[in-house]
Amino acid sequence: MTTVYDIVTVTCFACIVLTYFMFTEGGTKILAHFMLPAAAFAIANQLGNAGMNVLAVILIAAGIGYTFIIVRH
Repeated sequence: MTTVYDIVTVTCFACIVLTYFMFTEGGTKILAHFMLPAAAFAIANQLGNAGMNVLAVILIAAGIGYTFIIVRH
């Protein structure tokens, strides 16, 4: 982990995993919803490392927002 994007996206992914186990009842359907923000964080990491900072920040914010929506629903 050499860049800020590595640290931020891995931390966000770890928070998604903790959120899945702590605040949901589990199940395959809910897990499928958590895969979308996880993919967004992976893509944001690659974009951030490639120098596309604005798009990376937008994807990170979108992933966090979608996770919040999943948990609230």
